[in-house]
Amino acid sequence: MQHMTIKPILIHPDPRLKKVADAVPDLSDDLRVLADDMLETMYDAPGIGLAAPQIGILKRLIVLDCVRDEDAPREPVIMFNPEVIRASDETNVYEEGCLSIPDQFAEVTRPKEVGVRWVDRDGNVQEQEFDGLWATCVQHEIDHLNGKLFIDYLKPLKRQMITRKMQKLKRELARS
Repeated sequence: MQHMTIKPILIHPDPRLKKVADAVPDLSDDLRVLADDMLETMYDAPGIGLAAPQIGILKRLIVLDCVRDEDAPREPVIMFNPEVIRASDETNVYEEGCLSIPDQFAEVTRPKEVGVRWVDRDGNVQEQEFDGLWATCVQHEIDHLNGKLFIDYLKPLKRQMITRKMQKLKRELARS
């Protein structure tokens, strides 16, 4: 087992968070290591999802694990080139947060259930239905691959307020 590396997470506003990530043409060992490092980074944060652009890598790769119970086994999912292929008309509202927008939460409405197709760590195409928190999380992470943040769903005033808080946080972090 190689040693995992916890990666620094970009904080909004950062131009890399607004870019569309490139498809992964084929899996390499480097990409598998990156996926493992991303899981480690996500668990360390702690978060339930992380997209490669959040660590400054513009590749279509996300990791998630929405198991909240400390005693339950982890259920890490690694997705290369994930895409939503079905979405329910029924919606859900979840209070979302983001590791690139620390300590800021807002309610976002998204499809309640989604079908997702992706390539797993072993290069196999997978397809699965997600609902509830998993559905929200996978949609949130796929948004990152398209340069979209959860605050982009908010009204301009609320979005600007959060962005200003993040700018202030970044200045404070730069000083420390």
